[in-house]
Amino acid sequence: MLDLNFIRNNAETVKKAILNKRENGRVDELLEVDSRKRSLLFECEQKRNRLNKTSKEISGLKKSKQDASELISDMKVLSQEIKEFEQKLRNVDHELNDIVIRIPNIPAEDVPVGLDESANLEIKKWGDRKEFNFTPKPHWEVGSTLDILDFDRGSKISGAGFVLYKGFGARLERALYNFMLDLHTTEHGYREIFPPYLVNRQSMFGTGQIPKLEDDMYQTREEDMFLIPTGEVPVTNIHRDEILSIDHLPICYTAFTACFRREAGAHGKDTRGMTRVHQFNKVELVKFTHPDTSYNELEALLINAEKVLQLLGLEYRILKLCTGDLSFASTKCYDIEVWAPGTKSYLEVSSCSNFEDFQARRSNIRFRDKDKKVKFVHTLNGSGLALPRTMIALLETYQLEDGTVAIPEVLQKYMGGVQKIEI
Repeated sequence: MLDLNFIRNNAETVKKAILNKRENGRVDELLEVDSRKRSLLFECEQKRNRLNKTSKEISGLKKSKQDASELISDMKVLSQEIKEFEQKLRNVDHELNDIVIRIPNIPAEDVPVGLDESANLEIKKWGDRKEFNFTPKPHWEVGSTLDILDFDRGSKISGAGFVLYKGFGARLERALYNFMLDLHTTEHGYREIFPPYLVNRQSMFGTGQIPKLEDDMYQTREEDMFLIPTGEVPVTNIHRDEILSIDHLPICYTAFTACFRREAGAHGKDTRGMTRVHQFNKVELVKFTHPDTSYNELEALLINAEKVLQLLGLEYRILKLCTGDLSFASTKCYDIEVWAPGTKSYLEVSSCSNFEDFQARRSNIRFRDKDKKVKFVHTLNGSGLALPRTMIALLETYQLEDGTVAIPEVLQKYMGGVQKIEI
């Protein structure tokens, strides 16, 4: 969340950011509630000071054996007034906090202003468009023909939006995330984490998923726990309520997790195949950085995620997201979209984001700087990569005319030497 002092001193900047992000933050109401809180706090402090001063007078009167009954009676009334003011302060604090947590982060200065994804800026393309001497099939046909993806039985088990991986389909999924983890840990310097898939409400709040996106989450009602929508949530919360050593920054983690999303409001979109599913696997990249280096670290994180697609030989492009397509919590984001020739579309496989200190404030993640002052870290994350759409691009790109699928060389050792998935 944003610092309240920053909002007070930069109200118009915050309003502009809310407008550009197409969010609904209530800045004027926040300032009014904040003013009311400060007024209450001033009055309450005045009453406390009067109570303290009079208490000393009463003590002096008692020592000199003088009558203090009238003052004692007055102070009982004053004590009750203070309790009432303290309750008012608690109420206004709750009201203030409820508004602050719903105000989005401020876009970085170089983020293009735009209403929606149509204003996103393409900044890079990589790879040559593969030419086929036949019409490439979509992944759901490729997977069904090879009997490695079973959409009907996935739906029978769990409902629409779930996939059953079978045989070499399951093995290819495992090969992909093992390849990604090995790449990020051995070449890119990330430490591997295997976190819980269920998290508490504070964890979801810390990374900004709730309250805004609560309807999109799978929740266990009795325990008030959430199935994670992304590995970002448990990994970022590893250092919640901690003060990190500056000597350890940046801290870089990678994690394989399953992810769960209800996709509320996405009904009717990408219903065929596994472009949009309720459960999917992902390899996450998370960084905790010094504020001075976070944007350099974002560029490095982007390069790390790109490397996966380069080694797989998959064509992709990079978009710099405009303000209207940025997430609630991010200041800057790059999307990596891989080309899927069977469905003839670019598919997002990674969003690499800088949140500056927005998540760190919500999660209370700090570090002690060289000047010995305690400050908030900057947090970053990105997918390295999300598996379903990477699998889509791989099956559609490497399909052969006879219905088989070639295995990229970098994955063959993870597939036990298998070079081709055959019918």
